[in-house]
Amino acid sequence: MVATSRLWQTTATAVRAPENAADAGAEAFLIDSPYFPDELELLPTLLSHAGFEVRGLLATHADFDHLLARVAFPELTLGVGEPTMARIRAEPGAAQRALRDADAEHYVKRERPLSLGGVQALPVPGHVGLGGEELEVYPAEGHTADGLAIFARAAGVLVCGDFLSDVEIPMLSPGGSLATYRATLARLAPLVEAAEVTVPGHGAPHDRDSALAILDEDASYLDALEAGEEQPSLPSGRDSKRQRAIHAANLAAVA
Repeated sequence: MVATSRLWQTTATAVRAPENAADAGAEAFLIDSPYFPDELELLPTLLSHAGFEVRGLLATHADFDHLLARVAFPELTLGVGEPTMARIRAEPGAAQRALRDADAEHYVKRERPLSLGGVQALPVPGHVGLGGEELEVYPAEGHTADGLAIFARAAGVLVCGDFLSDVEIPMLSPGGSLATYRATLARLAPLVEAAEVTVPGHGAPHDRDSALAILDEDASYLDALEAGEEQPSLPSGRDSKRQRAIHAANLAAVA
């Protein structure tokens, strides 16, 4: 089940073991989070009514918009990759400051601040148990210095963080790099082939063919970025003023 925020089309994905899919109250993990307080407030009820009893939280990376699940489920531990834990410790308070800045920009008030006290580091690559199945965890750096992708192979669902978006071109944020972004795309390719659905951190879930097409588009964009093209051809649906601004920032990052 995927919930999509009104801001940046940020996704939150609940996954459960297929053998429990028909069971009310089946154990589930929630990956990433929506942004707005009302979305976070409704999330536990929405998931419970759909038969997902969330027992754990996962975040694909340390950008604040992916860390908000603990606002909705403050009693649960948030699992993050070891590189994400290292980033959180190296940048104390950075996620909270970024959230405050975004809230000020969008006139958002929150009753509860973001707390990252209940965070657990997970080995990457690795596995996370879910019922009788396992979630596969893979490194996914390049957008940032940290990052992971989560493959619920039994369910056919790949959650890849800020990669393979239909609304955003590849973005090299601080700590990200062209080389590591390329490496992640190569690592994701066989997972996309094996998945029925790929869920990006921003945008709509994709079927296999759509996700593979976006992967090819993103690889071509990285070629143009490496060549220093100032006005590259951007994919349909991602050629906007905002995406051109992201490209300009990417050019500066690789210069």
